[in-house]
Amino acid sequence: MTAPQPKPFAFYGRVSTEDNQDPESSRSWQLSRATTLIQPHGGRITAEYFDIGQSRSLPWQRRPHASRLLAALRDPRRGFSAVVVGEPHRAFYGNQFGLTVPLFAHYGVELWVPEIGGPIDPENEAHELVMSVFGGMSKGERNRIKLRVRTAMAAQTLLEGRYLGGRPPYGYTLQDLGPHPNPAKAADGKHLRGLTPDPRTAPIVRQIFHDFLTGSGLYAIAEALTSNHVPCPSAHDRARNPHRSGIAWSKSAVRVILTNPRYTGRQVWNKQRTDEVLLDVDDVALGHTGVMRWNPRDKWVVSKEITHLPIIDEATFEQAQTLLARHRLGLDLPQRQRRARNPYVFRGLIYCAACNRRMQGQYNHGAAYYRCRFPQEYALANDVSHPRNVYLREETLTDPLDTWLATAFHPDHIENTITAMADAQLGDPPSPAITAARATITDCDTKLQRYRAALDAGADPLIVSNWIAQTQAERTRAETGLHTGTSAAPRRMTQAEITALVHALGNIVAVLRDADPADKAEVYRQLGLRLTYHPEAQTVHAETDLSAHRGPMGRVRGGT
Repeated sequence: MTAPQPKPFAFYGRVSTEDNQDPESSRSWQLSRATTLIQPHGGRITAEYFDIGQSRSLPWQRRPHASRLLAALRDPRRGFSAVVVGEPHRAFYGNQFGLTVPLFAHYGVELWVPEIGGPIDPENEAHELVMSVFGGMSKGERNRIKLRVRTAMAAQTLLEGRYLGGRPPYGYTLQDLGPHPNPAKAADGKHLRGLTPDPRTAPIVRQIFHDFLTGSGLYAIAEALTSNHVPCPSAHDRARNPHRSGIAWSKSAVRVILTNPRYTGRQVWNKQRTDEVLLDVDDVALGHTGVMRWNPRDKWVVSKEITHLPIIDEATFEQAQTLLARHRLGLDLPQRQRRARNPYVFRGLIYCAACNRRMQGQYNHGAAYYRCRFPQEYALANDVSHPRNVYLREETLTDPLDTWLATAFHPDHIENTITAMADAQLGDPPSPAITAARATITDCDTKLQRYRAALDAGADPLIVSNWIAQTQAERTRAETGLHTGTSAAPRRMTQAEITALVHALGNIVAVLRDADPADKAEVYRQLGLRLTYHPEAQTVHAETDLSAHRGPMGRVRGGT
């Protein structure tokens, strides 16, 4: 009589950084629990699947070793007939058990769990309830770990000013501060690290603050640094920034430096957060994925004391924040008035076909030009394909464009043009108050007609006259409300008024040529004009939609 063959099992376990355990010791512990469970039943482990560094919130299909195990279930020659789980609260999270166990049942593979004491029976409600409880416990444990970690990190930043890892900000480098204050980590040889000014990049940070406070804009600072061959933050430290191009300084990089309180010597944490969003809204079983997003400044945690050598003083930093706020709120009126001294009739309307970015105005020798700033920002990168010089003179475009626009007012097209301009004024529907007032007036008129008919039919004049007086008073109140509402709304021109205005203007080309540049710019904007300049062919593609205007029509200066 031959001895029974041992039953082959596959083992699955998992550990991640959120569990705060050594991967090898956790694997040994889970494996010993699984072995203790199956040995009395003549089982032996023939295959191991152990995920390291994978969050329990990830479904099995997105864990490397768990997905391999699911793929092995489909293979009739898989080499095992059952799977034993080391710890169910590490293997299953939330409702993952209910989404995974049907696959085991479909392929006829048993799933063993130490807490059940053997194989799970998919038809047993008690087994399903127990595993659901473990899934809920797993989810609750993860949430508690997140809360404890975030609370501890906030306290360490606020009270101790401890550096909590991550990339050091541009201008700083890391230095060794000695053994870690946590005895367990110190026993493992881990050291505490902190920030110290980088002798190569700290002067660049000081120069950025100085230039900004003396009147230079973000773009001007970025262009000056690029032209002076100063490596941008991602190019300076490629090892920590492999996900960025590093081709040149950008406006956003300068702004990040100007708004970082770390340069004052204080530690900062929680500038960004990780939001968990559905990977696929059409398949929620795929779980969530982390998305990094910026927190508002009032959510940042800033240390109470200075914890490392500052690069700038706090007064300089606060001056920069005040100036940035003034720019953001549009309070820098003298600068805006100075820039508006040179009008550009195509401001914001011309695009470069090579990069699809707006071209910006520039005056040279008293003439208005439009240029693409892309070459100045990124031309130093050899892999960027873009003409180095992209310029378009304004006066070479105005006459052909005005002549083209005037074709809309040719006798053959003017009727359709005026109709389109009138229809474009439809705008928003009337307010509920105006609609209600009009309905009340109509209802009152209907009542008054009935009351007069009643008088003619011989009704009591005293009673009917009281009805008429009440209805007329109600109609008067509605008329007052209607007048107030319509007078507050912008007046819209009728088709006849538009026709009279167009005929009064006469030669449209001459009117546009002689119009004030600011008026022309407003006309072009309201026409929905878009100009695309192709530098290689030196041609401009113009598009406009006379029905794109949605506001009330009216005369600007000069009657255009």
